[in-house]
Amino acid sequence: MPHYVYILTNKKNGTLYIGETSNIKTRTSQHKQKVHPTTFSAKYNLDKLVYFEILDSRDYGLKREKQFKKWNRNWKIRIIEEKNPDWIDLSLNWGLSFEMMEKEI
Repeated sequence: MPHYVYILTNKKNGTLYIGETSNIKTRTSQHKQKVHPTTFSAKYNLDKLVYFEILDSRDYGLKREKQFKKWNRNWKIRIIEEKNPDWIDLSLNWGLSFEMMEKEI
């Protein structure tokens, strides 16, 4: 079952949040709706999906998430801007073919 590591923000060059999930659509929706209102992502209004990776397993997803969290901010910004230079909220395109989006990222 695929897993995802993702980065959320509130604006271009804003606060960053790194997460891991098996269902990126549902998890992104939870962030947007602030289902967990006391969390870091809710506190800073981190609801724009600007980057994600598709991984083969939960174990690798958790490992990759830990790697991302250890990176300095400049590395995280660089990986976002390599694939999404305008920091577009990728979840706004959920109406498009999700498989198409995955191939582009």
